[in-house]
Amino acid sequence: MNKFKIVPISRAYAQKIRSTMADDFDHEVTEKIATGLGPCRVSLKPFEKGIDKRLLLTHSPFELNNAYNQPGPVFINSDDVEEYNDVYRFPPEIKANKKSFPISLIGYNQEQQMVFTRLVGDDDIDELIPEIFEQNADIAYLHARNAQACCFICKIERVH
Repeated sequence: MNKFKIVPISRAYAQKIRSTMADDFDHEVTEKIATGLGPCRVSLKPFEKGIDKRLLLTHSPFELNNAYNQPGPVFINSDDVEEYNDVYRFPPEIKANKKSFPISLIGYNQEQQMVFTRLVGDDDIDELIPEIFEQNADIAYLHARNAQACCFICKIERVH
């Protein structure tokens, strides 16, 4: 039985960004050839350095405007890409590359207050996520973030 669901940035939101070249904070979106792996926050696939074109924008993965509303830089592919669709497991290309993608999981309650943090380290993230949800009833959802750069990667929701 599925215990969690990965929620990438939506394809529709990415299309809006591409068409306006402005983010929700009225910052200009910039396009450059990838110098890092990313990943794209829509497809949740790493970029190919020196090949893929990516857009840099400011994004907040939160719905409520409060102290934990953490807008920050994210990359999306400058081309239209499919949303990550294997939503009942963590993106395997990110999971497999712990050196480039050190992950921290941050838990929030229904009021969008931070109630949990954990470095994934050498643990299997697909086993760790259900364990976190089972042991912490107050966590409404998790965010996966790059533990070094602190940037948002994706939202992880409970499956009931």
